[in-house]
Amino acid sequence: MKKFFLTFFSFFIISQSAFALVKIDITRGNLEPLPAAISRFYMDDPAKFSKELKDLKLEEKIPDLISTNLKRSGLFNVIDPKSYIQSPSIAHMKPTFQDWALIKAQIMVSGKLVIDSKKRLRVEFRLWDVVNAKEIEGLALFATPNSWRRIAHIISDKIYERMTGELGYFDTRIIYVAESGAKDQRVKKLAIMDQDGANNKYLTLGNELVLTPRFNPTAQMITYMSYFKNLPRVYLLNIETGMQEVVGDFPGMTFAPRFSPDGKKIIMSFAKDGNSDIYSMDLATRVVEQLTSHPSIDTSPSYSPDGRYITFNSDRSGSQQVYVMKSDGSNVKRISYGEGLYGTPVWSPRGDLIAFTKIYRGNFYIGVMRSDGSGERLLTQNFYQEAPSWAPNGRVLIFYRETKAGKSGVGASSSLWSIDLTGYNERKIKTPTDASDPAWSGLLSK
Repeated sequence: MKKFFLTFFSFFIISQSAFALVKIDITRGNLEPLPAAISRFYMDDPAKFSKELKDLKLEEKIPDLISTNLKRSGLFNVIDPKSYIQSPSIAHMKPTFQDWALIKAQIMVSGKLVIDSKKRLRVEFRLWDVVNAKEIEGLALFATPNSWRRIAHIISDKIYERMTGELGYFDTRIIYVAESGAKDQRVKKLAIMDQDGANNKYLTLGNELVLTPRFNPTAQMITYMSYFKNLPRVYLLNIETGMQEVVGDFPGMTFAPRFSPDGKKIIMSFAKDGNSDIYSMDLATRVVEQLTSHPSIDTSPSYSPDGRYITFNSDRSGSQQVYVMKSDGSNVKRISYGEGLYGTPVWSPRGDLIAFTKIYRGNFYIGVMRSDGSGERLLTQNFYQEAPSWAPNGRVLIFYRETKAGKSGVGASSSLWSIDLTGYNERKIKTPTDASDPAWSGLLSK
């Protein structure tokens, strides 16, 4: 497989003292998104640009994608460019802040495209504080023209981070299971795409059933389950090279492999004789360690970001609930005590929350709780939805949702959705086919 991004970047940062204009309250919606103006970029010395490069219209595409990213976050209200007074070139060199204040913008983004002496494309952006009339961030990137989407995502992350005080999540990818065909003859392929649904690519051919893909910490490798001659196997796949290997053949059924935070282990559950327990495997030595031993179903393990603890679901109390234990399997504690059944727990990258799926009175919920089980909040409800996965900043979740079939038994579909921790900013993510089992990568440019 070709590399996702061909040429990396050079940065310059112009920073004032840290501050955040957007205050995120995860217990309620952001009712007053920050008014932002995203100016068109401009070409410096257009004669140096080839016709092919001019035809790409990056001076429009990059700011348009930045605007889309910021609006989708729910934290920014991007003002219609038709109301902008200053030209892009003047705005980038020295904004007239009164002009931007007239349209009620509190921040303004400007940019410039340059062809340097080595014929490289240089993209500059500046972030301006309109209220205090000063520049607060700047960034320059050298990249190939076909990498313009990543440029826009990286700039979006810088704006988000600067204005919220938290990491962004736009320069990321999502891996998922692409589904097609009739429900009783489903074809399932591994697919990968940008977080906004662009650049969709298939990683497997669909000859074998695939399930539960998960990224390693570097986002260059995934682990997943596949059925080879109807036998479950755990695989590792290098996204950059396309190289695949079998982790091992295990007795009984295998469920939901996932990497440890340092990428040195995978954790999963094995089912044998009607019972499943949680195991870890050292990827260097292939030594397998059993972590739970209980006459119940223990499954869906997920490490805390520091690797010291594991959350999982189990029916050892008589119904499916969420538990936490130390990474060596000791000190098991139940943490979910609400009504209903709890499953698919996933620890936040921030370490403060655990996301889960809850089934209660015939409905499925995606929710979060603190790592001790307190503060449970249900974010979204539907006929059927599960498998939450965290964005790397720990503020947004992706999951998949199924719709009901019609009376004739046809028309059912599954799709990917995202929701932030306020529970108000829920959005569907477009995919070419039905989709399930999503997992979010870490930041690609960290």
